[in-house]
Amino acid sequence: MANNNCNQSSGLSFSKVSRFRPHFIWIILIFVAANISALSAKQNNKDSDQNIERWIEKLQPSTLTTSQMRQELNWFKNVSKPFRGKTIKSVAEDIKTHYWESDTLAKAFFDITGIRVEHEVIGEGAVVEAILQQMSTGKNIYDIYVNDADMIGTHLRVNGAVNLSLYMKGKGKSFTNPYLDLSDFLNLEFGQDYEGNQLQLPDQQFANLYWFRHDWFIRPDIKAKFHQFTAKKYGKSGAYELGVPINWAAYEDIAEFFTKTPIDGKKVYGHMDYGKKSPSLGWRFTDSWLSIAGVGDIGLPNGRPVDEWGIRVENKIPVGSSVARGGATNGPAAVYALSKYIEWLDKYAPPEAKTWRWVDSGPQAARGDIAQHVFQYITWLSHDDFTREGSPMIDEKGKPVWRVAPTPHGRYWEEGMKVGYQDAGSWTIPKNVKGQKRAAAWLWAQFCVSKSVTLKKFLVGGTPIRKSTIHSKYVQQRKDDWGGMIDFYASPDESHWTDTGLNVPHYPILSRIWWPNLARAIKGEIAPQKAMDAIAFEQDRLMAKMKLAKHSPKLNKVRDSSYWLNKAGAPKAERSRAIPETMPYEDLIKRWKR
Repeated sequence: MANNNCNQSSGLSFSKVSRFRPHFIWIILIFVAANISALSAKQNNKDSDQNIERWIEKLQPSTLTTSQMRQELNWFKNVSKPFRGKTIKSVAEDIKTHYWESDTLAKAFFDITGIRVEHEVIGEGAVVEAILQQMSTGKNIYDIYVNDADMIGTHLRVNGAVNLSLYMKGKGKSFTNPYLDLSDFLNLEFGQDYEGNQLQLPDQQFANLYWFRHDWFIRPDIKAKFHQFTAKKYGKSGAYELGVPINWAAYEDIAEFFTKTPIDGKKVYGHMDYGKKSPSLGWRFTDSWLSIAGVGDIGLPNGRPVDEWGIRVENKIPVGSSVARGGATNGPAAVYALSKYIEWLDKYAPPEAKTWRWVDSGPQAARGDIAQHVFQYITWLSHDDFTREGSPMIDEKGKPVWRVAPTPHGRYWEEGMKVGYQDAGSWTIPKNVKGQKRAAAWLWAQFCVSKSVTLKKFLVGGTPIRKSTIHSKYVQQRKDDWGGMIDFYASPDESHWTDTGLNVPHYPILSRIWWPNLARAIKGEIAPQKAMDAIAFEQDRLMAKMKLAKHSPKLNKVRDSSYWLNKAGAPKAERSRAIPETMPYEDLIKRWKR
């Protein structure tokens, strides 16, 4: 009876307790899980902090202090929390900078943010084809591209790339690095449309500059022989000194001299280039070779109204590339540009140069038998052949025996025109990449261009994008290691080297025209005039068919070529050979410093 009273007083029978026991167990499990989750989060946070400290050490030297790096990398850690465990896919062309991003920066980014990046490195032509396919079909191939800013005219006209300026102000504001510092970029304008909107963000860039064997050019015996060579060619009054060529006439003389003059008993070549039938042969010309010859008009960043492809653009509308429509792609200056290219390749370059592509020719100047190169992409100067111990490119003090200088210009070039080309591989997000994928891809792009990493990235790949890198104490104290490259990037003249620009309405489609026609001319199957005619007429035909979202081409009517050639500016009438002109390298550096 007492037990019964006890049960009654408790108000809870054994059978009722049994029914509620599962609820107690769930409460306990939830409590334990919450504590485990909290401990796990705490541990992850601790691991992330340790990763940041480890990467701060690995990413030295940096333009930032350790404290500033910690602040920036912590921002990436904190803002990326919603995306931990996600994977994004990016792609870039096959140069050293991008291999380092794939092998090193992707690992650092994962350790700090928990976002896994599959950063593929493929040929540049394949990158262009992939982004064109994605923007045309809407099929997601990659979440973000390092795509040349040469395509800016395409991106603004097809309206297929995310407007980064609007994104940074809108949905992407909270994912935009407060330390990004856009004003610190060397050539931000390369990725902007006509209105100044940022459609692409530079990730790496490299100019094409004149490259030469400085150790040979300053040798008294070689200088004396060159003076004798020019005196014999032009007479005593026309003789001149060996130095940096200002124009193509001097470059040509120097190329002839070295090709005919053994150095220390060995055969050398006065010129280097490439000529294999491949897409990169087209880039060799569309990367401003025509503007260096003087094909286009005065005006920066690209000639106005005729640019370096020979395309006339009026009020943002392409109106023609053939001389008959007011363009200059097949004018006298363009034919001269191709003629000299073929002549120099035949006479002064190694015979095997005709079998080379861009990737084959890039390191060839390091072999030791090349005296000069009119058009050296400076990204190749970071190649191991130039820097390894025992390389003929290094003197006994470990310093380069070569130098870089401004690209010599052709006979049609005029003061006020662009001087050369800069490649700017730039982060580009297709519009069909949205939501968290877009945000995570944007974080990855910003990480690769952050001040925490850009100095280290320059040391690896030789492709600077920030002023702070060039002007850093670390680089300035060692600038002799880069043979004039740092002086170039620190000078006001750097702005005269630009990319393809806004006027080319559809880079992927039009660029396909160039290399098959150029290859035929190089092989001697057709004359240079015929090759440039074919390129100009095909560009006009394709532009006439284009129906783009913005600023579609609308071609001028066909006129007799004399109508345009008799007008001021491009297209330009035939001109005679210029007087050769050189400058001592030391005087050039002084001019850059001024």
